[in-house]
Amino acid sequence: MRTFALLLCIVSPLWLALASDPGSGQRSYEARCAGCHGADGTGGPHAPSLVTRLPARSDQDLATLIRKGLPIRGMPPNTVSDEELRGLVAYLRALQSSRRGNGATLGSQRVLTTDDRILEGLIVNQGVQDAQLWTNDRRVYLLRKAGDRHRIVTSQRDWPTYNGHWGGNRYSTLDQINRGNVARLAPAWLFTVFGTQRLQTTPVVVQGIMYVTSANECHALDAGSGRQIWHFQRPRTPGLIGNAAGGFNRGVAVAGERLFMVTDHAHLLALHRFTGELLWETEMADWRQNYNATSAPLVAGDVVVSGTAGGEQGVRGFLAAYEQATGKEVWRFWTVPKPGEPGAETWVGKDIEHGGAPTWLTGSYDPELNIVYWATGNASPTLNGDHRLGDNLYSCSVVALDIKTGALKWYYQFTPHDEWDWDAQQPLVLVDTSWEGQPRKLLLQANRNGFFYVLDRTTGQLLLAKPFVNKLTWARGIGADGRPVMNADQRPTPQGTRICPSLSGATNWFSTSFNPATGLYYVQTLEHCDIFAKVAVEWSAGQGFAGGVTRRPPDDTPEKILRALAITTGKVMWELPQSGSGDTLGGILSTAGGLVFFGDDSGALRAIDATSGVPLWHFAANQRWEASPMTYVFDGRQYLAIAAGGTILAFALAE
Repeated sequence: MRTFALLLCIVSPLWLALASDPGSGQRSYEARCAGCHGADGTGGPHAPSLVTRLPARSDQDLATLIRKGLPIRGMPPNTVSDEELRGLVAYLRALQSSRRGNGATLGSQRVLTTDDRILEGLIVNQGVQDAQLWTNDRRVYLLRKAGDRHRIVTSQRDWPTYNGHWGGNRYSTLDQINRGNVARLAPAWLFTVFGTQRLQTTPVVVQGIMYVTSANECHALDAGSGRQIWHFQRPRTPGLIGNAAGGFNRGVAVAGERLFMVTDHAHLLALHRFTGELLWETEMADWRQNYNATSAPLVAGDVVVSGTAGGEQGVRGFLAAYEQATGKEVWRFWTVPKPGEPGAETWVGKDIEHGGAPTWLTGSYDPELNIVYWATGNASPTLNGDHRLGDNLYSCSVVALDIKTGALKWYYQFTPHDEWDWDAQQPLVLVDTSWEGQPRKLLLQANRNGFFYVLDRTTGQLLLAKPFVNKLTWARGIGADGRPVMNADQRPTPQGTRICPSLSGATNWFSTSFNPATGLYYVQTLEHCDIFAKVAVEWSAGQGFAGGVTRRPPDDTPEKILRALAITTGKVMWELPQSGSGDTLGGILSTAGGLVFFGDDSGALRAIDATSGVPLWHFAANQRWEASPMTYVFDGRQYLAIAAGGTILAFALAE
């Protein structure tokens, strides 16, 4: 793996050497840019500040941006000679340095606070009542007007990880918004991410700053107003295949002053979370071998852990841990063994070379056991197992790894020899609760194959496996040995076989939640079937590796149903059918306020009673949900936020 350490506030020596006339860069800037961005780059009537965005871009990024522009945001392309471009980039860096470098102040703005402090720096953005200030010590202060002074504000309860908690459970102890007042929930602010209409990100909030992502792009926002503080972006990778090519990115991880995210072409980045500056970059895998990446990394102990995508493209899956300070790889666990290694005997045939089992969804972590839990993807080719006979370890599994070494502690395979694309990339929820009268560390998962599982997360012992959907034909149960008891004639065939659940599964990657007060586990379920047909396929770089196709049976009507399961029995305690296409990707949040929030299949954001499932509130967002809600407290006020289409929506109780 290659690791690159970059500090983008230093001007590239190549550009400086070639820009022999610094004055030419200034003249070019004044002619082309100053009318919109201001003479000093701090913003003008038609465009935002440049100096707050320059640290997040390399010289090559700037050159590409100048020439191609951002037409969707009103910035036209420019025909610029190489010589003029060099001077222009050099002058932009000089503007940046004059505001940030060598002891210079960020700006002349001075703010008097309500606690008699004087803050000096650069106000990067401001509104009627709010402002965001960068100070010389690389900090951000979030401000609210209070007469002729400003009040410093922040969050009192963060949402610091993708799932809000290292244990993967989207349950919040917040109760300011509750059954009794949820009818007053109203939009508080919104922020639009231009260039995308299919956000899958979950906002992360740390010390009042919200971080949201799309492919190769991160926005830092004031969590109380939605106003942007900084924006990191780089071009998407041309020629990429896989889910990341569709522009998907699900979020970030944060540790101290570092923010971690993946790029579409499977690099792991560390950004300075107050400025957006790139601190280091590590190549996790070669995208030319069909790797890509989409999901939020996980901070666990002293490392940051990340996986990659590419199961439908025939990658060899792995999970890796990296030093937070440098990006250096600490360990790597391969989810498909090489021929001759332990586990290779479960792969009989040539397709072990491109076996899949990617690790693209964010895992969970138990700091007491020092174990990271990660779900693995489908075996490849996806729908044709003719040349990979056997169970195909460690595809469609949960692996429990030592966080220090990456050594395998235990594993459980949900779907041996998967030929239906039923990966295990669904949330792994860690809960400590009573089991048969004794306290126990549990792992919960509603799996794509249609069964709900409860495992002892210390040992991997299977405690419970029960169906949670009605349309389930491939297996009639899970045996005492933990293996599915298969029904006959339920594998893909050349002519096509009707099988339930569908390729999308009985559920999918969207979030689930366990509420300790109700004892219920909430999951969005999918009731539908497919006709699975397999075809012969050979692996090739830059090509898919599905090995088959699916189509909807003419007599099958998909339906999405929110279900509440008793974790001790797997029994469905109540359910809420939804109207819609039956295949949207909105997940769940439950709270101590007695509520369950979720993106309804009809396009509404809804709140229901966590005990009974009775609907209490909805907002007609009219979106095809591809994200899950989260919650936090900012300046004493609880907010609910979710990505809707290309926009982040934040709600709070009407005042």
